Amino acid sequence: MLIEGALAGAIYALIALAFVLVYKSSRMINFALGEWIMFGALLAATGEFALGLGLAGAVIFAAAAMAGLGIAFNAVVVRRLTMHPVIASIMVTIGLGAMMRGVAALAFTGMPRGISLPVLPEPLLLLPGIAVSPEKLVTAAIAAAGVALVTWFYQRSRTGVALRAIADDPQAASAAGIDIHRQFALLWAVTGVISVVAGILWTYVAGAGFGVALVGLKIFPIVIIGGLDSLPGTIVAAMLIGVLESLGAGYLDPQLGGGFGTIASYLLLMAMLMVRPYGLFGQAPSERV
Repeated sequence: MLIEGALAGAIYALIALAFVLVYKSSRMINFALGEWIMFGALLAATGEFALGLGLAGAVIFAAAAMAGLGIAFNAVVVRRLTMHPVIASIMVTIGLGAMMRGVAALAFTGMPRGISLPVLPEPLLLLPGIAVSPEKLVTAAIAAAGVALVTWFYQRSRTGVALRAIADDPQAASAAGIDIHRQFALLWAVTGVISVVAGILWTYVAGAGFGVALVGLKIFPIVIIGGLDSLPGTIVAAMLIGVLESLGAGYLDPQLGGGFGTIASYLLLMAMLMVRPYGLFGQAPSERV
């Protein structure tokens, strides 16, 4: 159960990083992330089964489409909300999620909900008596590579440095010559690409369907527990939640009834909000005295 939880935590971490990147750079909370992941998986399935592009072509097609959606969303919506209250951006992303669910139900009717990866079905025996599903092992490895790549992108790339400068002081970054709108467009494009990868991995391991959009609700406790502005905290919290859900489902579901593993993350979230509301690795808000 520890191994299963850690493997699930790797996928959680990849999805949660897409959430944290947007918030850390622009202080915008994307409540439509689950719908983005659902759209990414459905577009990949469309590329493979409807357009006959093959696995690699379907992934590229979906990534390009979701990157275009991210750039368009930034140009049409995000740029107009720069000086508006936070509640405005929250309501916009909630509305976007509802619209995407409706569009998906109409546009992808009869389409497979995900694509398969070329992985052998035989379980792998790590230790005597401990067998691990190769599907989960491969998806966790891909997710871990994605987490490492996203972390490098934010910490080391030129765009990542610009986004960190914008997060620290947007006016100073703009005065230094950083095009804030261009960097935000790249940020939302990266979020779209992450959504495709996460959607493919999630539907392959956990099952497909329009219910994939609900994965966004599973990620929200992770980013709060780890700290909304902390990439390392997000990774640690994702692994913690993955293991907690696995142990809860294995040990407590038989005693307390099915479904306890699902709500375990929310119980931990409530405890964290009472003890350390800014998360494990989040920064406490500073106040001028």
